[in-house]
Amino acid sequence: MRKESLTFFENLISLPSPSGFEDNASKLFKDYVEKFCDEVYVDTLGNVMGVIHANRTTDANIMVSGHIDEIGLMVKYIDDKGFIYFVSIGGVDIRLLMGMRVIIHTSKGKVKGVIGQKPIHLMEAKERDIVPKQQELFIDIGAKNKKEAEKYVEIGDPVTVDFGFERLLNNRFVGRGFDDRMGAFCVAELLRVVSEERKKLSMNLYCVATVQEEIGLRGATVSAYNIKPKVGIAVDVGFATDFPFVDPKIVGEAKLDCGPIISRGPNINPKLFDIIINTAKKNKIPFQVEGSPRGTGTDANVMQLTRGGVATALVSVPLRYMHTPVEMLSEKDLENTINLLKHTVLALKPDFDFRPF
Repeated sequence: MRKESLTFFENLISLPSPSGFEDNASKLFKDYVEKFCDEVYVDTLGNVMGVIHANRTTDANIMVSGHIDEIGLMVKYIDDKGFIYFVSIGGVDIRLLMGMRVIIHTSKGKVKGVIGQKPIHLMEAKERDIVPKQQELFIDIGAKNKKEAEKYVEIGDPVTVDFGFERLLNNRFVGRGFDDRMGAFCVAELLRVVSEERKKLSMNLYCVATVQEEIGLRGATVSAYNIKPKVGIAVDVGFATDFPFVDPKIVGEAKLDCGPIISRGPNINPKLFDIIINTAKKNKIPFQVEGSPRGTGTDANVMQLTRGGVATALVSVPLRYMHTPVEMLSEKDLENTINLLKHTVLALKPDFDFRPF
């Protein structure tokens, strides 16, 4: 991966972007893609849309989206002793929070804290096997009392766990919130690589960093309605199953370093699926296929059902340990995903008929 792209990716992952609080990450996305686009729009919700117009007059649009929000926490209550209680933003696994360092993102800047936990020495035997309820967990910022805590923290402030971007062996990356700032990174890079071959583009390309996916696909709903795409491709993470205790008979099989995962099922237009598969084969891009027997729970859901219906696909990057602070993916899979997206959008034509018959 080129140095500038990797730096952008690291910076994007390092920023906080819980659903509803994506502004810093979205601004970084906007600043990065502006030089590759004909236009960049930001809507009322905060979706950022970079546009490259086709080399001929057409009203046929391609929408490629990656949501830029991540799961997180929110300050809900501060007790008299200055301990801070919180609620989840999105699908947070409570079991992972105990003993974590966190950052509260306030109007005055970052406030660091820890999620306190009774020492194991003081637990009764039965307590050690019980997962606490969320309302039993609290953040300690070191405040002496409520009055002091309120000088730094306000109700509604977002919170993220204090994990950044790291590189491991074999070009594996680990970090917080690859789901799905990784997707936003891919669509940003798609704008860059397509801008270099824009003469081959036959449909207008809208690459969108969508917001609030983790709490109901909200950003994609609005942006798809405004863009009116003929084709929509969601870029998200998929479940890798190449680590212990994950059953591929239930989840399906997907491995790191084996290419993007292409979904197949009711949420996916069969003709668009065939175009993507054939494009991968033609360009010798490795890929994997997953069966998705219902809505995929991604931006593809709402894109498909926008207005009179959209030919929709889902391209996912295999991810280990989803919705944990140590999500892991492969640099090779990122590169192959971007390459597949590029060749796919360049292959699409305005007169394609995506109806089944």
